Amino acid sequence: MKTYVALLRGINVGGSKPVPMPALRGQFVELGFPRAETYVQSGNVVFESKGAVGPKQIASLERRLAEAFGAQIPVIVRAQQKLKEVLENNPFPGVEADPTKLLIVFLEEAPGVAAVAKLDPKRSPTDRFAVDGQEIYLSCPNGYGRSKLTADYFERVLRVRATARNWRTVQTLAEWELGKGAK
Repeated sequence: MKTYVALLRGINVGGSKPVPMPALRGQFVELGFPRAETYVQSGNVVFESKGAVGPKQIASLERRLAEAFGAQIPVIVRAQQKLKEVLENNPFPGVEADPTKLLIVFLEEAPGVAAVAKLDPKRSPTDRFAVDGQEIYLSCPNGYGRSKLTADYFERVLRVRATARNWRTVQTLAEWELGKGAK
């Protein structure tokens, strides 16, 4: 069994797309992932799968969530091991001292070189970002809420779905032990 993390975009934010966590876990169980646990209300699900979780399974999950909750909910999945690698490859050492100001933007797929070249490093002057395959490291010294480098911006320019999590959340999900929760 391999452990995966599903990152749902845009649920339970400001009253939009309300999704109760027990019901969310239930959808995973019904799709054949009997060990599924959630972390905070923003759509983080740690689960196990016998086989690889790819586009077909993610599409089935998104259809199931749309039927169950009446809203389109984008889902990005990473193997838990990949989250550990993301933490190890931080291009902004020291910034994680305040884990709320360092974020990872998870992309559905790696953008092409031409798309990445369209990103404007001066869009949000105090913020820095680094694209690394399917992830973008984002340092926001004044907080993500004040940044103009949002998941919407990256989606629009790169033409790929995205969702962001702060460093602390990524650490927690990378260390999660099913049946025990966060370390």
